[in-house]
Amino acid sequence: MTRRLHIIDCFSGPGGICTGFRAAGFETLLAIELVESCVETYTANHKDVPVINKDIRDVTEEEVKRIVGNRVVDILTAGMPCETFSTAGATSRSFYDHRQFLYREAIRLADAVNARMILFENVPGIQTKKVAKDSDRLIIDEIYDDLAKYGYVHHISTILNAEDFGVPQSRERFFILASREKLDLRVPVAKNRKIVTVEEAFIDLPEEPKETINSAKKKLENGEEIEVEQYKDIDSAYSKLMKDRDFWKFEKKELALTYHFAPVHRKGTIKRFEMIKQGEGLKDLFDKLMAEHGPEEIERLQKEKIIPNKWYIQRNRRLSPDKPSVTVTSHCLSELVHPIKNRALTIREVARLQSFPDFYDFKGGKFVAPHKDPQQDKYEQIGDAVPPLLAYHWGLVIKEILEGVKVTEGV
Repeated sequence: MTRRLHIIDCFSGPGGICTGFRAAGFETLLAIELVESCVETYTANHKDVPVINKDIRDVTEEEVKRIVGNRVVDILTAGMPCETFSTAGATSRSFYDHRQFLYREAIRLADAVNARMILFENVPGIQTKKVAKDSDRLIIDEIYDDLAKYGYVHHISTILNAEDFGVPQSRERFFILASREKLDLRVPVAKNRKIVTVEEAFIDLPEEPKETINSAKKKLENGEEIEVEQYKDIDSAYSKLMKDRDFWKFEKKELALTYHFAPVHRKGTIKRFEMIKQGEGLKDLFDKLMAEHGPEEIERLQKEKIIPNKWYIQRNRRLSPDKPSVTVTSHCLSELVHPIKNRALTIREVARLQSFPDFYDFKGGKFVAPHKDPQQDKYEQIGDAVPPLLAYHWGLVIKEILEGVKVTEGV
């Protein structure tokens, strides 16, 4: 009997990689995650997976070995925090801290359990990030050298866009797949796949949810029933996939539309949204107002609190229904505007853009919390995750690579 392939999920977040690899037939032996709200979400959906809720630097080889036992670890995955590698933001993230070397902890643990392969995921900016401000040495060179020190001398790297793999979002990420064995390493290939649009992703979701985030939160606090939301009587191939428990290999239960609560906005914010066209954002609005009316009009709108005094390029971008979404980030609540309604997206809409199935339960964290809060809210958890559908395609190709390579588990 062929055994299931095994994965260790480092920097697991709410479970994007685990969910995708689960659909591909893998068994997750262990997850490691620092943020407690992410752990709550993870364990709510992957109840059989042990989770170590610690800073990975404090995780010992002994506790990992104790959980894994004699089982073969086929792959260890690590989607390290990307903030220090990102090129987004006014300062281009030109700071340096311990997070850029957290990949070493993943290699350390992979070595401890003799993991056959390692999969790293991060933003493309990791390829050009220096070890230190005054150094010519690149982090990526350090990664390859550190992999080699531990015997992971075979590797392949690539940039993949999630939209090429059925995710309704343009999201480029850099991957390294490394192995100790001389295997036929390869990466997922998009083969004649149709791009999924925002309209197809949202097609069965009501544009005007019955509950707002505020009303749902209040009812939950008071122990009251939240009004049940109903799907619209229309589907796309993508919306069907998001409700398909067989594909995702989740327990069959009655399906309910959850976390589809409308964000609440001030009147001024709603007026601002009314001024932003599909495919445009707050920056486009500023440029248009400046060109057509000059700084006086901008000052007037700022005094009326219709447009903010400070802004950044990604803020308030109204989605185009006939295209994939722009990249979903942990700031998605303030960055993305519904294609036809003058509001930000619901938690479920954001989850759809990230390809989390509809029965995925975002238990951990508040609905909305300040971004500086160490416990990620539900929007932040989803925005930081690896899209499960992209992880699924990685799982398939890794299964193909390992197919026919016989490994005996310990006794």
